[in-house]
Amino acid sequence: MARYDVVIIGGAIVGSSVAYFLRAQGFGGTIALIERDPQFAHAATTLSCASIRQQFSIPENIRLSQFTLALFRRLKEEFGSDADIGFREKGYLILASESGLPVLTANHDVQRAEGADILLEDAAAMAQRFAWLSTDGIVAGAWGRTGEGWFDAHAMLALLRKALRGKGIDLITAEVAGIERSGSRATAVTLATGERIEAGIVVNAAGPNAGRVAAMAGLALPVEPWKRSVFVFEARDRFEDMPLIVDPSGIYVRPEGSVYITGGAEPEESDGPADPSDFEADWPLFEEVIWPVLAARIPAFEAIKATRAWAGHYDYNTLDQNAVIGPHPDITNFLFANGFSGHGLQQAPAVGNAIAELIVHGRYRTIDCSAFGYGRIAEGRAFRELNVI
Repeated sequence: MARYDVVIIGGAIVGSSVAYFLRAQGFGGTIALIERDPQFAHAATTLSCASIRQQFSIPENIRLSQFTLALFRRLKEEFGSDADIGFREKGYLILASESGLPVLTANHDVQRAEGADILLEDAAAMAQRFAWLSTDGIVAGAWGRTGEGWFDAHAMLALLRKALRGKGIDLITAEVAGIERSGSRATAVTLATGERIEAGIVVNAAGPNAGRVAAMAGLALPVEPWKRSVFVFEARDRFEDMPLIVDPSGIYVRPEGSVYITGGAEPEESDGPADPSDFEADWPLFEEVIWPVLAARIPAFEAIKATRAWAGHYDYNTLDQNAVIGPHPDITNFLFANGFSGHGLQQAPAVGNAIAELIVHGRYRTIDCSAFGYGRIAEGRAFRELNVI
């Protein structure tokens, strides 16, 4: 029977970040990183749109993304001279109607206070800056001039996974079937193969599966899979200055090489968690909802050709669409890194570092993540992020 000082459940971007920063923080104990999908074919990491932004509504989320941005800036120093994730620093442009202006303005105040390079402009200024954009029904927009854009999720994950080699971290391909507890401690993880692994600390980094993993330890976590479809289309016109645009409807669009990708029209409320095995894109959503919005916002997109689509799952926190980070208040050796609700990829390095600091130093040292703690979950007290895309 194996025993590890730290067992991390979930080996995609969040779990790999925890393992990486544990070693970076000087942790010398044994580490197991368990992943059931070693090709990451169905991981939220690789099925995401792989973007990074500082346009959040609360300071803590901005700080988490700024940590990752700083990592991007020193990527070759951190991972080697050939490290490349194709970071396209083209910005986000979040548009607001009259009714959405107060929230956009308040968010901008928070972002500027955190040092984010976000420009708030009225509709006339935006129409002059982006000649291809229709500002009908728009009164203002917030544009990230620097520090925002998109990148290659597969490349980022591959960098982290490669960096784990030679660091004494055991990568285990298996599905976790159970978690044992003794009193106020999690003591072991049971695999679907029947193997039992004793654990000094258990980290839940299981993405959309995090709620089920927490339940194995007898803990309630309001995180469930939320299906999101992404559509790829071709257009005759190319706009080299196009940022990632978020319409007031919640629909987004951005360039991706010679094509464009779009999505974001799913309703905020659902009848319950998505089927975790459902990875079929919702084509009627594109045809009936998304395309008309795109054509109205960017007239050149009245004539486009949809080519393909995919679907993935957010690890959606139904309480407040915000991350849950840190230990359970009673089962203190069970740590959460869950519930990012669509911004986990961009914040994973920061959260991995935060969890590593807790384990190694007993406290947060770089970014105080206390506001994301499980206590609010137990109390049903929302810590709500307003900019969920």
